[in-house]
Amino acid sequence: MKAKYRFLLAICVLGLLMTGPFVVTSFLVWVDMKEAERVMLTELLMSRLPVGTLMTMFGFAIGVAVLHKLFKQYVEGLLRMAETLRLMLSANRNFRVTMEGPPEVQQLASAANDLAQQRDVLMDDVDAQIARAKASVEEEKNRLAALMSELAQAVVVCNLDGRILLYNNRARLQFKALAQGPTSVSGGALIGLGRSIHSILEKSQVEHAQEVIRQRLLAGKSAISNFITTTRGGQLLRVQMVPVLAPGADGDATMSGLVLTVENITRSLEQEARRDQVLHSLTEGSRAALGNIRAAVGNLIDYPDMEPELRERFVSVVADEAGKMSQRLDQTMVEFSDSMKTRWPLEDVLGIDLIAAAQRRIDDKLKLPTKTEELDDALWIKADSFSLVFALVFLASKLQDHYEPRELRFRLTAAGKLAYLDLIWAGPAMSSETFYTWEMDTMQIGSETSPLSLRDVIDRHGGEVWYQREKAAHRAFFRFVLPVATPEIEAEAEDRKRGSGRPEYYDFDLFNFADKSIDLDRKLSELTYTVFDTETTGLEPSKGDEIIQIGAARIVNNRLLQQEIFDQIVDPEIPLKPESIPIHGITEDMVRGKPNIDIVLPAFHEFCEDTVLIAHNAAFDMRFLQLKEERTGLRFSQPVLDTLLLSAVVHPNQESHRLDAILERLGIHCDTRHNALEDAIATGEVFLKLLPLLEEKGIVTVRQALEAAEKTYFARIKY
Repeated sequence: MKAKYRFLLAICVLGLLMTGPFVVTSFLVWVDMKEAERVMLTELLMSRLPVGTLMTMFGFAIGVAVLHKLFKQYVEGLLRMAETLRLMLSANRNFRVTMEGPPEVQQLASAANDLAQQRDVLMDDVDAQIARAKASVEEEKNRLAALMSELAQAVVVCNLDGRILLYNNRARLQFKALAQGPTSVSGGALIGLGRSIHSILEKSQVEHAQEVIRQRLLAGKSAISNFITTTRGGQLLRVQMVPVLAPGADGDATMSGLVLTVENITRSLEQEARRDQVLHSLTEGSRAALGNIRAAVGNLIDYPDMEPELRERFVSVVADEAGKMSQRLDQTMVEFSDSMKTRWPLEDVLGIDLIAAAQRRIDDKLKLPTKTEELDDALWIKADSFSLVFALVFLASKLQDHYEPRELRFRLTAAGKLAYLDLIWAGPAMSSETFYTWEMDTMQIGSETSPLSLRDVIDRHGGEVWYQREKAAHRAFFRFVLPVATPEIEAEAEDRKRGSGRPEYYDFDLFNFADKSIDLDRKLSELTYTVFDTETTGLEPSKGDEIIQIGAARIVNNRLLQQEIFDQIVDPEIPLKPESIPIHGITEDMVRGKPNIDIVLPAFHEFCEDTVLIAHNAAFDMRFLQLKEERTGLRFSQPVLDTLLLSAVVHPNQESHRLDAILERLGIHCDTRHNALEDAIATGEVFLKLLPLLEEKGIVTVRQALEAAEKTYFARIKY
């Protein structure tokens, strides 16, 4: 029986105890009286009835007040204590019963806290032993994950159903670059733990490759399969697949998963096509000019005694056509510089870092002062940094030996798809023959010798180097022409800078994860969730308030994946309310120029597809999404769980179910609040803490959680 019903029953009993004896006694006396006595008694009672009724009601009120006080102290106090004890048992070991209420309840609370303290000591000991036992296994997992995260090739590990259970950082960056359309608005990617690899690679091709591997295993051959596929965005991928083998019951190895290495070959094929275009442009564009030159030279040879005016005209034709060919060659070099690079593997280097390395080497080896001027500190170049730095120091040593400059200067500028790296010095002019000799000689710096020449290094970079004078400044420089790094590599470098530590992109427990379809009768612990939150211009969606930020994270296999997030500020296309800005911290400048809800909502819809939605006070956030259904044509039809309602289910006797109160109650620390992503992550932590508490109440499926939430008082709130 619920507490409130017991309280009502106690009031009824109190009423009976106060009025019952008087009524029964009066009835017995009334039966034994004669008629005259009854008339006299009636007159006597009627004259005293108002005073008696008042005294009875006053006494009843005092009795109800005393009963309510005792009920609050003993019954509700003990119920709150029971909820607190369950918190200590499952969600928050550090939580303690508040010492309040009558002395007897306080003594019980003190005893419960003492038992909790003793339990913590025992659990700490057990946890320490378990941690030691699991340390070696976790070390192997982390070692593998660390190794995978540092590989330069994109690697993805899946179970046999295609569910991703491991991927490295290179795969995340590569598939992020492949994301097309609205998915890329918030940096969302096509890849994630528990997601299907078939959303990236054609399912039929993956299944065919699996069958090829099975046949090769049966034939005793090396189990490997290769195929080429296209993405939805038209990118071309080369995939190599090998099996994850596990010992079977009969001792034979069986395939339990797949390891895929993925390479985007779109760029290399495009470069091959552009090289062909370069050759075609040079040959076809130069054919006419060469014909004119050959005709002019033929006439000069055949008619040596021709008139000077006519000879001058033919010489002019040769000069003009040669100039046009030179101009066409220069233009082709600029337009197709990235396609004419050599195949030598080059790394992406920040230009100022390369210069800093050269300065340190020159100072260490030559003791020659160096300075910098006009540096583009945001310029990335593709270079073999070791050979290029060696070449710069080699030229510095040659200058020191022959011209004894007082100092050297470095300059770095951009020119379209090329970078100009200049080594500058003040001194006498240098002959072309001397520079040619330096360019072709094997490089040597003191006792260090390189098998390469300066020309070899330049050819390795697909660039150029020349000597040039600055007559006005009385100085000269060597100019290195180098290829600029591609934008996607720059973005990758920035992404690496922003990352903090090694992200967790693996969960080996997903090997046995077969299906993630939303079934209301499946266990809560078996489903995939998207926990989200919104920041808005105000609290009245029906009166025109708009979303200005959506933040979300995924929960897979009972793990909150803080690396797989959705975080996007939205342009509401209406002015922000000044009173709301201090709450969420989002200003007009921050939303100006951001994508509007028509672009962001499809991206968020794709991010949370096939997952159960979770939010705190979900009715508020869902109302904003529902009001955009007609405008965007998108419906969020999946089940929605509300942590506010679930908290009221497991803790019906707690006074507050605000997110801050729940975080404190469950022992969850949150650095910042009122940011959509941070609030979403905090809500995800709350949900994971609530799962065992719901299970204690027999709520283990989505359907049971929804039904229990609907019965709470807070479920009646509408927006």
